[in-house]
Amino acid sequence: MTLSTSAPKLLFDINLLEMSDEYLTGDWCVADRVLNRNDPNSPLATATKFSLQPGTLRVQASDAENAGKWSMERDSLLNRPYLELQLMQEQTRALITRLRRSTDGLQSQLILYFQSGMEIQLARPC
Repeated sequence: MTLSTSAPKLLFDINLLEMSDEYLTGDWCVADRVLNRNDPNSPLATATKFSLQPGTLRVQASDAENAGKWSMERDSLLNRPYLELQLMQEQTRALITRLRRSTDGLQSQLILYFQSGMEIQLARPC
């Protein structure tokens, strides 16, 4: 008899001061979102999936897909990582407030806090 092992794995916090771009590359699904004062119809506010490949960003919503660029930068004062996101209709920064991964790297959670006050929790696998 084979038992299914689909239960979520234990996730560990990654030290944000030491993380690299490789931790972010791949496909991410939007698990949760809190809108603040941003346009609720903007590509980032309606996104259901983010695909971060080296230098290339794809943002999917239920009715559209947008392409652009991304890079991970660090602020000069505290060395905190943030994403610089450039889409055709939208350009913004998002502070990486938390990254958690399973020991095998197959499951991850990423929390982004945008300049507009929007917060998005991303998860993988989708």
